[in-house]
Amino acid sequence: MSTLLQGLIEAIHLIAARDEALTQIAALSLRVSALALVISTLLGVPVGAALGLTRSPFHGLITAVLYTGMGLPPVVVGLFVYLMLSRSGPLGVLSWLFTPKAMVTAEVVIAWPLVTGLTMTSVRGVDPALRLQVRSLGATRIQEAWAVLLEARIGVVAAIVAAFGSIISEVGAVMLVGGDIEGKTRVLTTAIVLSARMGDFAQGMALGIILLLLAFLANVALLRLQGRTVR
Repeated sequence: MSTLLQGLIEAIHLIAARDEALTQIAALSLRVSALALVISTLLGVPVGAALGLTRSPFHGLITAVLYTGMGLPPVVVGLFVYLMLSRSGPLGVLSWLFTPKAMVTAEVVIAWPLVTGLTMTSVRGVDPALRLQVRSLGATRIQEAWAVLLEARIGVVAAIVAAFGSIISEVGAVMLVGGDIEGKTRVLTTAIVLSARMGDFAQGMALGIILLLLAFLANVALLRLQGRTVR
């Protein structure tokens, strides 16, 4: 209990003092996760909507693959991205390994199946009568898809929020591909692990509290941007 209290006090102190190292780490955490979320959303929502609106003989296989991707162990994703970006890997020419770009890549691989799979499920849950009604009014296929997507917007927002939660708290993948380099690729989650390894549990708890606070504020902002209010 004393460690929790010390962590809370230290978190308040770090925030009040506007610690430069903490600010840099927190800013990088948000920047990497926000960029990964934007990419995952731009790629995942259209694909998920298309899969939800269409039927194919491979429907079951596609769903199984997506659901498997939603449960991929992050450390496996990190290892895969590491091998792809290493000098001997097919994408080694990009020289992204141990940079924020590699961290964004790993987080996109983690978040994209979540956004796509949950969007697909939300779209499939919309009453089929809506499509018939919109179609009878002379809507084009794009307008029909947009109407269904709007009806499923609560589920889509939940998909985006779930994806953000999974990547802002990610540690294994980002540590593998980012290397936890001070001043370059260190983020809040890897800093927490480092503090724990050094036995400074109060510092680790303080960083954890700050991470939770940032995640909460980011989720509130995301929900408000989607036209919803937190009650």
